[in-house]
Amino acid sequence: MKNVLILGVNGFIGHHLSKYILAHTDWHIYGMDLQSERVSTLLGDPKFHFVEGDITINLEWVEYHVRKCDVVLPLVAIATPATYVREPLRVFELDFEANLPIIRHCVKYKKRVVFPSTSEVYGDPQVHPQPETYWGHVNPIGPRGVYDEAKRYAEALTMAYHRQQGVDTAIVRIFNTFGSRMRAHDGRAIPTFVRQALANEPLTVFGDGSQTRSFCYVDDLVRGLTALAQSGEHLPVNIGNPAEYTLLELAQTIVEVTGATSEIVFEALPVDDPKVRQPDITRARQLLGWEPQISLEDGLRRMLQANSRESLSV
Repeated sequence: MKNVLILGVNGFIGHHLSKYILAHTDWHIYGMDLQSERVSTLLGDPKFHFVEGDITINLEWVEYHVRKCDVVLPLVAIATPATYVREPLRVFELDFEANLPIIRHCVKYKKRVVFPSTSEVYGDPQVHPQPETYWGHVNPIGPRGVYDEAKRYAEALTMAYHRQQGVDTAIVRIFNTFGSRMRAHDGRAIPTFVRQALANEPLTVFGDGSQTRSFCYVDDLVRGLTALAQSGEHLPVNIGNPAEYTLLELAQTIVEVTGATSEIVFEALPVDDPKVRQPDITRARQLLGWEPQISLEDGLRRMLQANSRESLSV
């Protein structure tokens, strides 16, 4: 039996990761977050231990549970594009600075820490699909730079702790992920399009819609995260679905799946919006025996059914 510490456990990924671990392992989860909105359905499970609080303030609780647990997943982050522009300093503070003391505790108590990075470290890539060996093409002073560079710096720091002090680290580069309990107004493509389609409103596609993304259903993602946590791998591993869609194809698929009568309208492309995004998952297949199993269409149907069951609006 393992004890797992998940910080940011009420977040989209933290919630689904907890559900998966509780359903498929005998691990105990110790989690902290500012609220319990998503994880409220897990509170009755005797293997799930939750404290509502701020990890930057409740420092003694965090250190005690780093010492107590076998694996640490610091999932505290802001990954919504609108926030990059509105609150760039807060994005940097949460995506990098809040995780720094946690990594130092893992040094002190010799614990495995899985750092959640992002496909955004590749920026607007010049290599396609993106392997972990690609160093990226990032604008450090653009509106997305604060998020991209916070994650790139955190990756560098994570590897420095591993190389110099022998910390048992792992880095997961998470590509676009979707599923139930995403917040309707978080600014990402799928929850935005689904919200618009369910209301039969126009779907707003940026640019001409030819830019591509790869969408991984959250159940596949958390399988990969769990496998990486149990592995001995230290170098970055891409976790994402290599099936590539244009944003226009995504919008058309969501209209079809929802049965909406929405039209598609086009708006100006945001600054530094990546033109392509597709993971090379060769390392995940070889090291973890992992690959996604759920298609975009199937994932969208599961998302809609789950949200309907939970009486939540996406």
